[in-house]
Amino acid sequence: MAPTDETGQAAQQSSAPGTTPPVRPPVGGAGANGRMPRWLPRAMVLALALVAVFQLGSWAFHQLTGLLINILIAFFLALAIEPAVSWMASRGMRRGFAAFVVFIGVVVVSAGFVTLLGSVLADQIIKLIEGFPEYLDSVINWINTHFKTDLKRVDIQEGLLRSDWLRNYVQNSATGVLDVSAQVIGGLFQLLTIALFSFYFAADGPRLRRAICSVLPPARQAEVLRAWEIAVNKTGGYIYSRGLMALISGVAHFVLLQALDVPYAPVLAVWVGLVSQFIPTIGTYLAGALPMLIAFTVDPWYALWVLIFVVIYQQFENYVLQPKLTSKTVDIHPAVAFGSVIAGTALLGAVGALIAIPAIATLQAFLGAYVRRYDVTDDPRVHGHHRRGEGAGLLTRARGLWARRPGAEQPGGGGEGSGERPS
Repeated sequence: MAPTDETGQAAQQSSAPGTTPPVRPPVGGAGANGRMPRWLPRAMVLALALVAVFQLGSWAFHQLTGLLINILIAFFLALAIEPAVSWMASRGMRRGFAAFVVFIGVVVVSAGFVTLLGSVLADQIIKLIEGFPEYLDSVINWINTHFKTDLKRVDIQEGLLRSDWLRNYVQNSATGVLDVSAQVIGGLFQLLTIALFSFYFAADGPRLRRAICSVLPPARQAEVLRAWEIAVNKTGGYIYSRGLMALISGVAHFVLLQALDVPYAPVLAVWVGLVSQFIPTIGTYLAGALPMLIAFTVDPWYALWVLIFVVIYQQFENYVLQPKLTSKTVDIHPAVAFGSVIAGTALLGAVGALIAIPAIATLQAFLGAYVRRYDVTDDPRVHGHHRRGEGAGLLTRARGLWARRPGAEQPGGGGEGSGERPS
């Protein structure tokens, strides 16, 4: 192969005299005189701007995640009290004042419940601390009797007071007081934020709907208003049906605890009713644990009776009471409800678990209005049955295999060699 210079000279010699040699195309897509295309700098600037906007949006979203979750909770809380506020506003009361009255009622009931429950827990803790020396003496006597030891309560107390574990625990508790105080203040600020947004959503609900619909075409406005109405009905129905079931559960458990003479029966009944209904999945177990513990301090057999009653009442509620109360409000399958609670917990934690059921019920009702449905055929397989004569059952197949085994007697005749000879 000739070198590059020789190849160029050969090409020049081969061209006819007086003709222009062919122009080679620019290498690498460059323009005239080797310049880059005009669109390339603009594309690079646009790409960098998009990356910067994405990074800024991602950072802002992570910074505002807590506020967005609080607004979501406030929105569902406003949907829950929307029917009561609208009913009071339709009777001539100003909407803002109606929302204020509803909020005051909710705050008073919640504060009263927390105060009563706190007093019960404080009383039980005081009794436990006062009776701790007696419990410790009984444990020491049992150990000395069965293991032939000579333990004394004074020696155990001195050993605990001089131990490094207790000293480290006290130091860690002292340093953690500020963290606990900061968490309490942060929780109170979060509750105040949720309350303010809920009040604004409930009081200015019509204005908010008008503001959203003003930027949409008429067809989209109808869909938004329909979705809003469905969300209000489903969320309000969920809250009110759960409240009614909490009332029934509280009354039933109050009768049991009062019959067993368990202390603080009214407060424990309210605890069981609210916790079992408004905490999904594990609410029943949390609700029944506290009455069982307090009943155990009275008599261990009382705790067993409380456990049996909780289990029986839970079955009655799941199969008799809940289907009748929620058939017209939140009619979703139990498996769908359980799956939605798990998904909500994975996405938003405890907040997602609380709002998962009304959210999935709203979505189901909204999609049901746009999904076309047909009449189901009258086929037995729809109801889980097989047609007669269609396919062989398991027993029939087993009999056939047994009859076709080697050496088996064939039906309609004898065994081997028993058939008739042809004439």
